[in-house]
Amino acid sequence: MKYSFLLKVSVGILFISNSVSFAQHDNSRDAVKLIANGKFGQVEKTLNGNKPYGGDAEKLYVEMLSLLAQDEVQSAFQKATEAVDRGLPFERLVVGPREQLSKLHALPKFQNWKKESPVSKLLHGPMVGNVTDSTASIWVRTDGEQTVRLIVGGGAAVADEKTTSEEADFTAVLQVAKLTANTEYEYRLLIGNDSVAEGSFKTFPRQGTGGQFSVGFGGGAGYVVEWERMWDTILARNPDAFLMLGDNVYIDQPESQLTQKYCYYRRQSRPEWRRLIANTPMYSIWDDHDFGTNDCIPGPEIAKPAWKPEVWETFTHNWVNPGYGGGAEQPGCWYDFHIGDVHFIMLDGRYYRDLNGGTMLGPVQKKWVLETLKNSGGTFKILVSPVPFTSGIKPGSKDPWDGYPEEREELFSFIEDNRIEGVFLIAADRHRTDLRITERPNGYDLYELESSRLTNHHTHGVVKTEGMVWGYNKTCSFALMKFDTTANDPEVTFQCIDIEGDLKHSSVLKRSELTFKR
Repeated sequence: MKYSFLLKVSVGILFISNSVSFAQHDNSRDAVKLIANGKFGQVEKTLNGNKPYGGDAEKLYVEMLSLLAQDEVQSAFQKATEAVDRGLPFERLVVGPREQLSKLHALPKFQNWKKESPVSKLLHGPMVGNVTDSTASIWVRTDGEQTVRLIVGGGAAVADEKTTSEEADFTAVLQVAKLTANTEYEYRLLIGNDSVAEGSFKTFPRQGTGGQFSVGFGGGAGYVVEWERMWDTILARNPDAFLMLGDNVYIDQPESQLTQKYCYYRRQSRPEWRRLIANTPMYSIWDDHDFGTNDCIPGPEIAKPAWKPEVWETFTHNWVNPGYGGGAEQPGCWYDFHIGDVHFIMLDGRYYRDLNGGTMLGPVQKKWVLETLKNSGGTFKILVSPVPFTSGIKPGSKDPWDGYPEEREELFSFIEDNRIEGVFLIAADRHRTDLRITERPNGYDLYELESSRLTNHHTHGVVKTEGMVWGYNKTCSFALMKFDTTANDPEVTFQCIDIEGDLKHSSVLKRSELTFKR
């Protein structure tokens, strides 16, 4: 059943600002990083700093983690009870990070407390994803090893059944097939005889056929409590899919599983997030802050730095994507999918980034991208990047595609040399939402819609590059693309929606504008 919310629509004005606030971090995350490094004496000062505050319950939770790491288990238990009294969901004490919480879980009084608490065996999710015209997948995380059953539509027929395991961080992906295109389905999840969750999704139009649908996207989802309502704002727009384009959580400590899991679990426990993902097909790629560290350039090798494969594995345990690069032998987060006759090509801009080698993609992914573009029959073909293509969008920086101009030109020239029509670009990274056009004298102009301030407090000024159409940075926002490929001249409407649900900017791109003139 879809959740319904009051929706306001209005047109705003362009807000351009060069002001910036402190970097996108929060006290709790920073304190957990200190715990991971054994710097316990700095934890309290960091929690009381002037960065965004997660609330009293979150502060108590982090203090509990610090005490557990110092073997002060009884004091940690007291902090846990205080945190729950202040509103922390009890599930946060169950899910983990389990290595750190194992000492708490071993206490008989915690075990008794858990027995007395109404804790669901489903700790995170469900998350809908990997939807097609006839299939869908549902991701879950459970309290220990559990067998989860998926029922789709009316009746009690089990569509799939999976048992979660510690190896996959007690997650599983359940699948359903033989669905009807462009049809809404309700589903339920059962553990034992208990119904633990329900939601709905809509299958996509039949692949290769025209349709009318909307796809939202954004990045820059730092943890700011008062802006977690953004997930409800997005759900109110009822997009047919939503794309998370990087900096989906801010970790910045790839060598620490404690910090990674803390950041993922904290977001996945938010009720607003859970409402969105239970009813909206989700797709994701990563960027620097949820893969490595700020503006990281990790190099071309699979296992150097040594943390790369483990970060990739953690990522796969927390999403429900159609694919993850080339799998364990060639890790990454690239893949593609279709909604009707619109082709989304999702890029990994971090794992193989090599400034000395002049490549953001690496040879394996680049070969895949070029072949995928050349073979695509999509009316619209969308290159989806974690960082913007547009020149000058981050002046003086080599972190966007400006740092890899030869490879960018290779992609653009390939489109022109092979007469590939219907391509436009979307991206994240810059903390605002804007629309820009790059002129191409030997082809058609390339439109780029960028959005990366879903929940961040940190703002980037709207840079006036050549070809800028509009930009918005006054508050949190996301991008929405409304497709109509049934029209005589198929079109996509680019919209900027703020956290209140208000429409700030809107532009229409016709398919005929993405064709070769000669």
